Amino acid sequence: MKHAHATIQSLLANLPLFSDLREEDLIRIAARTSSAHAAKGETIFRRGDPCVGFHVIVYGQVKLGFTSAQGAEKVIEIIGPKQSFGEALMFLEQPYIVSAHALADSMLLHVSKAAVFHEIEADPMFARRMLAGLSRRLHGLVSDVESYSLRSGAQRVIGYLLREAPQNHSANNTTEITLPTTKNIIASRLNLTPEHFSRVLHDLTVAALIEVDGRTVRILDADRLRSYD
Repeated sequence: MKHAHATIQSLLANLPLFSDLREEDLIRIAARTSSAHAAKGETIFRRGDPCVGFHVIVYGQVKLGFTSAQGAEKVIEIIGPKQSFGEALMFLEQPYIVSAHALADSMLLHVSKAAVFHEIEADPMFARRMLAGLSRRLHGLVSDVESYSLRSGAQRVIGYLLREAPQNHSANNTTEITLPTTKNIIASRLNLTPEHFSRVLHDLTVAALIEVDGRTVRILDADRLRSYD
């Protein structure tokens, strides 16, 4: 058990949220943190399950979403390494309003509500980091609403591709990205049907702005793509 806590403590120390904590603080949080591995496709929690803490991804990828009464899946967010989820509902003491599924083999840490509340009371800077994380999540949700309401499907796809692209483009302004998950999941994340998403990729290919090979997308001219609509 001591070895397990030491491993969790080491993992926590490498996460932005906990990087400034003292060793004794990390030891205390590690004692109330559990680790888990989730295989690709595995359910981490379901909508309606009680939320008694929050998760941090050490490695892997998790999608948050729900299924409509008609059976259609809506992906709310795709979470990657060193990102967290579940904080807001933990503070509200409400059950999960979405389900979480592993998109890849993943390792997660589950930090208990009791550990979080204790650190907030003891360390104002920890509270500020928690608030900063929640504020970023809220900003992202507001940006999503703006995107869905005011931007065309093509603009949403272009914005997504440019966000995923490395910033160090080559001399001829080309860059290559690998889509982190399936096109259907990305389409749902962008509030598009899979058919609409594929059609936009086709149109961008015809316009000689991108090349698509499976999950690999090569942006042929980032500046032209940015100004295309």
